[in-house]
Parts: sequence; C-alpha cells; structure tokens
Amino acid sequence: MTWLLTGGAGYIGSHVLEELQAGGTDVVVVDDLSTGLESRVPDGVPAYYVPVQKTEAIEEILREHKVTGVIHFAAKKAVGESVENPMYYYEENVGGLASLLRAMEQAGTRNMVFSSSAAVYGQPDNPEVSEDSPLVPESPYGETKAAGEWMVRASAVSRAQSENPLSYSLLRYFNVAGAKSPTLGDTSVANLIPLVFRALSEGQKPKVFGDDYSTPDGTCIRDYIHVVDLAQAHVVAAQACEAASPGGFGAAYNIGTGTGSSVLEVLDEVRAVTGNDFEHEITPRRPGDPAALVADPTKIKTELGWSAQHDLADMVSSAWEAWQAQH
Repeated sequence: MTWLLTGGAGYIGSHVLEELQAGGTDVVVVDDLSTGLESRVPDGVPAYYVPVQKTEAIEEILREHKVTGVIHFAAKKAVGESVENPMYYYEENVGGLASLLRAMEQAGTRNMVFSSSAAVYGQPDNPEVSEDSPLVPESPYGETKAAGEWMVRASAVSRAQSENPLSYSLLRYFNVAGAKSPTLGDTSVANLIPLVFRALSEGQKPKVFGDDYSTPDGTCIRDYIHVVDLAQAHVVAAQACEAASPGGFGAAYNIGTGTGSSVLEVLDEVRAVTGNDFEHEITPRRPGDPAALVADPTKIKTELGWSAQHDLADMVSSAWEAWQAQH
C-alpha cells in the first residue's frame, strides 16, 4: 500500500508521515511549500513540490507510484484571513480539491482521507457537537471545508458503479497543538499557542481576541487535540478505508478530546510551562470565531477504536520545547 500526502511537508502532514512510516506504509509527498518545510520530509521519501491544482502532474504521480490512497491536507486554514479574502480560500481549498479528486478518478485511486475541520459546525446551539450536528459554517474557511466534504461524497457517488469506486473518511479536526519532536513544531501564525509564544519571544503581551463571549470567563472555549493523537487518527482512518471492500467505506469523524479549554485557561497553562507570569491584552473579537466548540468523539472511538491520549499540559509543554528549539 502506498499513500500520497498532499501538504505532507506541513505541520500536521509531517506528523502523519512519521506515523505511517512507523507502521510500514510507503508514503509519497506533494507540497507547494507555501507553508511546508522541505526539511520535514525524510530522505528516501518521494516528494514533489507542486500545487494540487496541477491535475495532470498529480495524476502522473498517482500512477507512477501506484498510490492506493490520498490523505489531503493541502489547504489554507486561517479563519480571519478567509473572512478578509474569501475568493482566495475558495480558489485554494475548493479548486485544489476538485483538481485532486479529478486526478484520483483518472488514475483509479480508491481511498481518500480528507482533512476537514470543526469550523463546519459554525456556532451550534449546543457547544458539544456530534457528527450529526448541523453544518452551519460561519466563515469562508468553514464553508470551504463543508464544500470539500460534499465534493468527496459526490465523487464517491459518481464512482460507485465504476471499476474503481472510492472509499473515504472525513476527519473534522478541532484545535491542533503540540509536537512529537522539536523539529516538527507548529510554525503557524494563526494558531493560539504559537501566537502566544511569538508574543512572548518578542517581549509583547499575548492578545486575547474578545472577553465578552457567553462563556464562564468570557473567552472562547475550544477542544485542543495533540497533533500526535491526530496523526494516529489518520492512520486508523486510512486503515479503515483499505480494509473495506472497494467503495465500501464512507464516514465523518470528530477528532477531539471531548474537553474544552478557554483561551485564559490555555494562557495559564503556558504560564505554568514557561515559568513566565506574563500579562495579556484584550483586543476586539475576530470575525468568524464561535464562542464555544467541543467535540463529541464517541463515534470514532466506537467504530475505529481511536481516542486521544494527551492532555493540554502535554500539548503546551511539547509545543514550547519545539518553539525554543526553532527560535
């Protein structure tokens, strides 16, 4: 079995690459290096630094390596940026996926694990969401992820009676943090924990975007998931697709812990890990941010046997170790 990772040189992709290799799976990487780092791809792993919009090139890669499945990470992911520049997000996230699905169909690639997001839920009435909760995204980023899920399902339906039907898994990530090793840390400019580290490194106060939400301390509540747990969820999802009869698997799963932490609680954990009793600054809300969003991860535990093993302290401490090594 050979799996192609689009965005495989990125933060999450590089962790999944390590987990797949550890299980003996052959891996091929495609990445345009807009945010990925070539240094994260180990020697000996075939890597192609092209965008997924190059349909013919992707099809050729799939055929050359006899790829049996694709894990699709390559996308833009900042909620605020998507509000400011929505067409860019549709071009990258929806257009890129359309190109990839077309290449997979033409090459006969039968399995897909799609990197979705909890942003597809928007602001639910009940902050703990199951996979059956309505998809009402509140940002263009969330809209592109919901559209991506529809596209994968539509491709599977259209291929159902073909020689190469499509099995798929849609993984709705909650807030990813932490690192397996110092070389694989999160370099994102949009995620809370590296944003706090960057502010501290620059001698500034970390910003809290809004303290007037309808939550106990007024700040947003999120379900934080360790990137190693997330990577292992991809492995079990890929295995489920492979184990099913061709075209016989299609499911969406929440990838979270089931526990929410507020922004102020995350800052307190950073203080504990770093030993820095810093002050923070309250700034206006960011557009598109729901007050609270927490996973109900029951479905993937019941069906695939996966559950998160790391807590917030593990995430912050490993992320801090990686940040110090990189900066």
